[in-house]
Amino acid sequence: MTSLTVLARDRTELSDDDATHLQAVVAEWSLLADLGFSDLVLWVPTWNDGGVIAAAQVRPTTGATSVPDDLVGQFAPRGEWVCVDRAIASRAPVLSRDDSLPLVPQDVEAVPVVREGRVIGVIARHASMLRRRLATGDADSLALGELEQVYLRSFDDLARMLAGGEWPYAESLSVGTATPRVGDGLLRLDTQGVVEFASPNAVSAFHRLGLGAQLTGSKLSGTVSRLRHRAGAIDESLAIVASGGVAGESEVDSGIGVMTLRGLPLRASGRPVGSLVLVRDVTDLRRRDRALLTKDATIREIHHRVKNNLQTVASLLRMQARRIPEGEARLALDEAVRRVGAIAVVHEVLALAPGQTVDFDDVMQRVVALAADTASAHGGQVVREGSVGMWPAERATPLAMALTELLMNAVEHGLAPDGGTITVKAQRTDDEVTLVVADEGPGFSANADVSNGLGLRIVRTLIEEDLGGTLNLGPVGGPGAQVTIGVPVV
Repeated sequence: MTSLTVLARDRTELSDDDATHLQAVVAEWSLLADLGFSDLVLWVPTWNDGGVIAAAQVRPTTGATSVPDDLVGQFAPRGEWVCVDRAIASRAPVLSRDDSLPLVPQDVEAVPVVREGRVIGVIARHASMLRRRLATGDADSLALGELEQVYLRSFDDLARMLAGGEWPYAESLSVGTATPRVGDGLLRLDTQGVVEFASPNAVSAFHRLGLGAQLTGSKLSGTVSRLRHRAGAIDESLAIVASGGVAGESEVDSGIGVMTLRGLPLRASGRPVGSLVLVRDVTDLRRRDRALLTKDATIREIHHRVKNNLQTVASLLRMQARRIPEGEARLALDEAVRRVGAIAVVHEVLALAPGQTVDFDDVMQRVVALAADTASAHGGQVVREGSVGMWPAERATPLAMALTELLMNAVEHGLAPDGGTITVKAQRTDDEVTLVVADEGPGFSANADVSNGLGLRIVRTLIEEDLGGTLNLGPVGGPGAQVTIGVPVV
């Protein structure tokens, strides 16, 4: 589906700032759709003023859709949508009303989106099945309930603010991760912050927080301050959001439950006329968040203990190696120390940032540092180039061990008597990660094979069998040896 930004750039004369403003409207307009029980379509004038093009569309969650087709990208010549043309010309909402049902919209209404005195778009409101469901011919059945009346009146208030350039709000307090919607619970406050209306879902949400008193007629800021579990002064953001004085979100924790509040001040010609407060019971969500935090802390502690145990094992092997005379046994123990250390490095990184992925650049830098210490004793150095980025945690250990083996092989066989440089090059594409370890030593012999040494056999097993990758030796005959491993990105 073509994005609003692309349509605005290719089919209209709107500026980038105009398109950004329309994006802000679209980010908020599900609120309008729910309050109006209506489908909304955003039409923007085309560059030649020959008509309008549908740039976005949203359906309500509070009622059935009346526009089942996707209209985004469709062009409508001037005159096809009369109400849209009138809204562009008048810069005022075209709200059709039936005298017998003054709050119920007719088939299509239009609300202009005004920025800096110009109409940059029009929201066409397609009435849902609400009116047709009510209009059964019986006069008593045409009466709207209080909830529907409040919803529709609130839609009109926000529509006029939109046409006046007062909504979406220029400034707002921080938005949380559990933003309430109309169906979660809605309160309408007067200019003093007193609750005029509370939807049934809102009342239920407050009861779950422990409220036993009547919600309607109470001052909301005082109610939430009494429900608040933590001692001390009420949080400033919670107080002003609950009073309806500023747009934004806050949260109240009663100890029994947790609720998110979203304040929406209502204005008419710049004057406050009340506010809407959307509420959502997020008790279960916060409980899951706390459980995840506990789980993460447990995983972090496990990785930390594994790392400590591995370092203890490495220390014991190192002590044992010192007691053995120079020879193959001592070399084997030294290699075991390095391999255990490589695994410990991965667990050390996971202990700092547990999760499904790990920053392999950090792992790689620590492995390079281990090899650099050994190389410096022989007058050499190890340098790293490129980046791998985030890598699946379960695939980090075999890749780190393979890199350690290659670096230690290069330190042992690829340094000249007077030193030299070992280079690790990393490259990542959408499909594969490539690591290249190159040295300045004598290079591979003509009969070089990965089965010739234990280190290369270990690398081949790790790369080909554990990671499903490839292993290639560099040019034969030197000078310099190069080993390339390729591992698929999964």
